[in-house]
Amino acid sequence: MVTVVDYKAGNLTSVLKALRFLGADVGVATHPETLATATCIVLPGVGHFAATARLDQSGMTQAIRHAIARGVPFLGICVGMQWLFAGSTEAPDQPGLGYFSQQVTRFPADHEKVPHVGWNQLEFAADSPLLQGVSSGEYAYFTHAWRAPVTDQTIATTRYIEPFAAACQHRLVCGVQFHPEKSSVVGLKILRNFLEMSTC
Repeated sequence: MVTVVDYKAGNLTSVLKALRFLGADVGVATHPETLATATCIVLPGVGHFAATARLDQSGMTQAIRHAIARGVPFLGICVGMQWLFAGSTEAPDQPGLGYFSQQVTRFPADHEKVPHVGWNQLEFAADSPLLQGVSSGEYAYFTHAWRAPVTDQTIATTRYIEPFAAACQHRLVCGVQFHPEKSSVVGLKILRNFLEMSTC
């Protein structure tokens, strides 16, 4: 069972459709109690980082923290990936999960158009089962104005104005800045890889 967290800020319908297309048994979590028995978790996200405050208010943050601690695989998408970090300058008073210690910051606006919207290339930075069967240089679909820095946990980068983390992973905790549910064959392959590495 794949448990997709609904906190009224995600691209929920498209993510559910993509996972079901891949044959996954999918449930939607709106209460933290649902995550107590989750076998893998997906956190989508579109829009403002401040929306993640609902995760704190609902108790979802602690439930996700406990799930990760007991080894439940996790995939954050777009804002869901950014939430894995300490926080974002988009909402300075709203903390992230803090699984990764760095801050998410906005693209500088004096070079290219911001936000970064459209197809761009993934350049692999490390081997990962999440990217198995995908070639470095293939394209994924992005739409965002804030981005995570390149760190030791970065498994793929993309360049827009400057390199940023397109995907990150530590153990079974993964994040992708792009939208795999909108990234055609490449995105579906990455979602399938997550399902296979997590045996959901």
